[in-house]
Amino acid sequence: MRQTWGDGTGVLLVDGRQVARVEIAASGPARRHGLLDRDGLAGAILLTPAASVHTIGMRFAIDVAFVDKDLQVRRVLTMRPGRLGLPRLRARHVLEAEAGRCADWGLVRGSRLEVRTG
Repeated sequence: MRQTWGDGTGVLLVDGRQVARVEIAASGPARRHGLLDRDGLAGAILLTPAASVHTIGMRFAIDVAFVDKDLQVRRVLTMRPGRLGLPRLRARHVLEAEAGRCADWGLVRGSRLEVRTG
């Protein structure tokens, strides 16, 4: 199931459970700005399309989930500020949250995501 979104907000579900509010960054400017100039993030931000991220210029560590075209999580990792991530071949979207949130939400490799907008 190929999913596309525009910039906006929605609700994030992990394996059918609602876990957080999500910002959607689908335009080039929104993806480039991402989490820069922020001291934290209450929910999550979905970068789409995206296959890699960096934390250069960020003020806090983040959890990063690489998500494929079917919205299945391929990899989850934590990145400290000032790092450059490698691109993930099958990733079509990247979900970012404050470090530790993915564990809180039970988000692991193989989890299925859903984003509800509107």
